[in-house]
Amino acid sequence: MRRAGESAYGLLLLGRHVVMALIVLVVLAAGVWTSWGTAQHAMFTKGKERGMLTVAACHDDWCTGPFTAGAAGADHPKVRIDATVTDGKGQRVPVVLKPGTHDAVRTGLPGLLYAWVPLGGALLLASVLLAGALRLHRAAWALGLAGAGVLGAAFVVL
Repeated sequence: MRRAGESAYGLLLLGRHVVMALIVLVVLAAGVWTSWGTAQHAMFTKGKERGMLTVAACHDDWCTGPFTAGAAGADHPKVRIDATVTDGKGQRVPVVLKPGTHDAVRTGLPGLLYAWVPLGGALLLASVLLAGALRLHRAAWALGLAGAGVLGAAFVVL
């Protein structure tokens, strides 16, 4: 009877580790998935409308202004961009337009780092889960420092 109890306890411990590892993987996958929606446009600009956005007005979450196309593309009188990637009215920002929309994504290093901010947050959360639930302290430190690096770099550059 004692052996059966010991093996059942071991099975519960193994199950806990497997479940926590799956939760860490889901958190990291969600961070990549969320970041990729914007990052793909900031990273791969070839074949998309690139140009400059002059911020004319800012509202709660969005700034709008005229888009001046670069070599290929057409000018647009009003496109919108996330307010957190601009300094406000009058700023000229290099952007790329999402295909089929009037939404702009900032390009260059600031836009790239901003696009990966959700992944940085997911890395920080996963580091806490790794350290607390799975007792993988070195891996947790590595993930935590990587996440803090992405968030800190985005804060400094923007």
